[in-house]
Amino acid sequence: MALEWVVLSYAAAAESIMVILLTMPGLDGLRKGLIAVTRNLLKPFLSIVPFSLFLLMDIYWKYETMPSCEDADSCTPSEHLRHQKSMMKSQRNALLIAAALVFYWILFSVTNLVVKIEQINQRIERIKKKD
Repeated sequence: MALEWVVLSYAAAAESIMVILLTMPGLDGLRKGLIAVTRNLLKPFLSIVPFSLFLLMDIYWKYETMPSCEDADSCTPSEHLRHQKSMMKSQRNALLIAAALVFYWILFSVTNLVVKIEQINQRIERIKKKD
């Protein structure tokens, strides 16, 4: 089960690195290559959305089927500790899911904006050459 979270965290890290590289000033020479690589990776990274939804449903199922330890007499101290650890892991994993989805959305938006900026710059260059 931990492999799923490792895959999701690597994908979120790759998305964040690509966003940083696309928005970093001074990389004009590499920008065209970065745009091409990012545009080609957007479709495979789209699989993060259903994967994240599946993992979110898994968290919800674990939460719904988890025994409750709300009363002091209903659980032993070890069961209470295990319940608290499970809740902390679920919250951490939910944050990871949210981060992966937000980074994908940001990467998609930034890539589209950078492509539009490149197209506008090319139009400006063509207009300047005509004049």
